[in-house]
Amino acid sequence: MERLVVWSPRVLSVLRIITALLFMEHGLMKLLHFPAAQPGAPDPLPPLLLVAAWLEIIGGVLLMVGLFTRPVAFVLSGQMAIAYFLAHGSKGFWPALNGGEAAILFCFVFLYLVFQGPGEWSLDAQVRKRP
Repeated sequence: MERLVVWSPRVLSVLRIITALLFMEHGLMKLLHFPAAQPGAPDPLPPLLLVAAWLEIIGGVLLMVGLFTRPVAFVLSGQMAIAYFLAHGSKGFWPALNGGEAAILFCFVFLYLVFQGPGEWSLDAQVRKRP
């Protein structure tokens, strides 16, 4: 059990990095159609989706490297809560039926990062170590 506790900050970093990469993909699909265009996204994007795409890309990069993790995660958690209620919640109560599982999961992983921080492998951790 002690060995697992020692790895906890590193695994938190892995969770943050993987989540950020998956999140960035949504913004890249909206904005650059990479790796493909996001299904159902209008072309051209309305202003609200343009802002969402930039938040997903820039916020995803910042989370991936672990820079300004807590405030960025707070903003992205709020973005995902709003996205859920605007895009998914109106389609029904059950997330599995309204397509909102990813938005809810992103929302709560980001909220967790607000309170837990970035983990050991992050630029935030490196900045804290400097004298």
